[in-house]
Amino acid sequence: MDLFDRLEEQVARVRLPLFAVTVTAAAQVNSPLLAILHWHGFRRATPLVLPGVDIPPRPIAGSVIQLNTPWHRFETVDAMLLDAAWQYGAWEVERVEQRGCNVIGASAAEALACRQAFGDYDEDITFRAPLPGDPTDRRELMQLAASKGYVRWLFRPIKDGLWRTLDEPDDTLEADGGRQPPCPVRTQPRRPDGRGRTLYRLGTVHRLLLPR
Repeated sequence: MDLFDRLEEQVARVRLPLFAVTVTAAAQVNSPLLAILHWHGFRRATPLVLPGVDIPPRPIAGSVIQLNTPWHRFETVDAMLLDAAWQYGAWEVERVEQRGCNVIGASAAEALACRQAFGDYDEDITFRAPLPGDPTDRRELMQLAASKGYVRWLFRPIKDGLWRTLDEPDDTLEADGGRQPPCPVRTQPRRPDGRGRTLYRLGTVHRLLLPR
């Protein structure tokens, strides 16, 4: 299961900077993983040109990749995310664990967060499958997550990403904004109650930073 290679493939195809990458899994081993690539860019919703009518551009829709490789431990997925984020120069990886929203006492905000973790933001926003013949099971996975809970990972790439323009200090980065593998950060076990936030810090600054 190599997320980094899949991301490289999509960056080469879309040729836009990445804003963020999220990966979501229902809290059940061997369930498919849903990776969403959030691009930074805008385009017109239609090629139609009308005299005197300004048709504003819309944000580029995200790309969805479904990873069906079997996995037996959440630490395996953690390691895959850390490896991809490390090579893409991300400062950190966030892992959020949530309970299912089909339980007594679950709020509307929890249900909305579950939908958004699987890329369901609104009816007028469509995510496009990145490769022909590679359909996703987003609805089924969302229903499983609503029952079992889910885990969502997020990182913001520097290499091939929007964040490279900020020129933030990080002594681990190479000239292209990436890093050479392997990632030295070790995985952490899931939280006993299956809820909470874990932050993996990847970036490091070893020099003294003086105010500009």
